[in-house]
Amino acid sequence: MQNMFDKIEAVIFDLDGSLVDSMWMWRDIDIEYLGRFGIPLPEDLQSKIEGMSLGETAVYFKEHFQISDSVEQMKADWNDMARAKYQNEVYFKPNAQLFLEACVKKGIKLGIATSNSRELVDTVGESLHFQRYFSCIMTGCDVQRGKPFPDIYLAAAEQLQVKPENCLVFEDIIPGIRAGKSAGMQVCAVEDAYSVQQRDAKKEQADFYIEDYAEAIRALERCE
Repeated sequence: MQNMFDKIEAVIFDLDGSLVDSMWMWRDIDIEYLGRFGIPLPEDLQSKIEGMSLGETAVYFKEHFQISDSVEQMKADWNDMARAKYQNEVYFKPNAQLFLEACVKKGIKLGIATSNSRELVDTVGESLHFQRYFSCIMTGCDVQRGKPFPDIYLAAAEQLQVKPENCLVFEDIIPGIRAGKSAGMQVCAVEDAYSVQQRDAKKEQADFYIEDYAEAIRALERCE
């Protein structure tokens, strides 16, 4: 059986739902935000905006829900609503930090490629002290197109100075998996309660699947 770390020189993580357990809070924010305008949360909203950058999501909200606020104001409001949660209620996925440390010991370069805003990445990074592990942190603001386009993963690989075929991506949602695959990278799907209904599709589209980063640690230890 192929080891997920064969020929891998860099590991690139999506943030929300992949490296940290935070997808739950975005539903709460959507409910609260839309409630300000008297709009109930559509049940299919998350499937519509999965993978979008914060800016792309704001444009979708403005056009779909006829929000009168500017895109910049919407983004600022969402950042304000999320900041406290990232500081106090968001933690690493099980054994994720141990996996980061194991990668560092193996000399594997580490990066983040997230659709989230730079401000919120910095907030959770300061809370969990994870910046020291990463040579590259790319956000949706840094590229023209969000996931499922490969732009952000290709940009991360370029900054890490590693060929795409030597990169392994950890992703929790279908658009992210497709983005990594379109970039020519190996992709490991990560179990997350938010996308549990997509488990079979995630397993089918990704190269590997883990329920816990302890599995990735064991695979790394087996790789020579």
